[in-house]
Amino acid sequence: MESIKKAINYDVGMFATAGWPSRPDFDRETARRELEIIREDLGCSTVRIFGQDPDRLRVAAEQALEVGLRVWLSPDLFNGRERDWLPYLGECARVARRLDSRDVVFVVGRELSLFMRGLVLGRDGLARVRTVSSIPRLLLNLAVKGSWNRNLNRFLAKAAATVRAEFSGPVTYAAGEWEQVDWSVFDVVGVDLYRTASNAAGFRDELRSYLAHGKPLAITEFGSCTYHGAADKGATAWAVVDRTAEPPMLKTPLVRDEREQAAYLTDLLDVFAEEGVDQAFAFTFASYSYPYDPDPRLDLDLAAYGLVTCYRDRHGSTYPDMAWEPKEAFRAYASWRDPHAEASAAREDDRTSRA
Repeated sequence: MESIKKAINYDVGMFATAGWPSRPDFDRETARRELEIIREDLGCSTVRIFGQDPDRLRVAAEQALEVGLRVWLSPDLFNGRERDWLPYLGECARVARRLDSRDVVFVVGRELSLFMRGLVLGRDGLARVRTVSSIPRLLLNLAVKGSWNRNLNRFLAKAAATVRAEFSGPVTYAAGEWEQVDWSVFDVVGVDLYRTASNAAGFRDELRSYLAHGKPLAITEFGSCTYHGAADKGATAWAVVDRTAEPPMLKTPLVRDEREQAAYLTDLLDVFAEEGVDQAFAFTFASYSYPYDPDPRLDLDLAAYGLVTCYRDRHGSTYPDMAWEPKEAFRAYASWRDPHAEASAAREDDRTSRA
C-alpha cells in the first residue's frame, strides 16, 4: 500500500472578514525558515501555499521547491467577483508556469460558493454562509440566481480553461463538502473535509463518495482549533472571536485543549490512510492573526487552527528565531506515520528475506 502524503496549508496573507489581514507581515527569510521546518521537522512532503498577492505566492513557492517540498499553488482573491477572478487566475497561472517545475499543482479556488461574490446571495462570506444554511434563503437564491451548483461548475470550467492556457501541470479545486463539483475538468479531486459531531457517523461514507470519482483524492483542509470542544465544530470552530471589538476578543470563555487538537489531526490521518486518500493537508501551519495573549479573554490562539502558537512581541524557545512555539498538534503531526504502509512494507521485507 502506498503511504498517504502528509501535507499542510501555508498562508502567505490575504484580507478576510472585516478587512483584517490573515498575515500582516511576510518576508522571504521567514518563509524559507518555516518551509524548512515544515519539510525537515514536521515531515511534510507537500505544502499548499494560499494567499492573495501573486508575488508572495511566487516567493513562497520558490522557497518551498528549493527546500524539497512539492507545491500546491492556491491563489485566493477573497470576496472578489467572477469578472475579477478569471484574469487574476490567469496572472497566477503565469507565476506557476515560470516556476518551471513538475512538482507544482494549481488550485483554482476554495469553497467559492462562499468566498467569491456572485454565486450565492450575500455581500461577504458570512452572509453567504447564512444563505446556504437557511432553506428560505436558499429558495430565494434559487429564484434570483438559479442553481448555485450549476453556476459554480460553469465558473470552474472557465477557471480551469484559463489556468490550462498558461500552465501545463495538474489542476484542481478545493471544494466545500456542500458543493457538487463536476470533477471531470480537474486532474485531482480536492475537498475541505472536517469531521464534526453532526457528520461523524457518516464521515467515512462521505469520504468514499469522493474516492468513487476514480481520481487521486486530496483532503485540502482538515483540522481543529485549540480549545475544548472545538473538534466537534470542525470548520466553524473559529467563529468564537468577536472581530468588531477593539481589541478583538473571545465571545465566551474557552479552555485550552492542545491534546484535543492533536488527537483530531492524527485520528483523521488514520482514517484517510485507511480509506486510500492520496494526500491530506492539515489546516494550518500558523495563524498569525490569532495571536496568543496571557489574558484569557484576548487569547485568540485558542480559536486558531495553527499547529504553532503565534506571538505578538516575542520569539519561541524551540525555534528562537521564530515568533511562535509548536503546540502538541505540531509534535503529534510530526511523529505520525502511516501504520498501514509500514505494515505493508514489513510484509514485503519478510517475503524478500524468505526468498
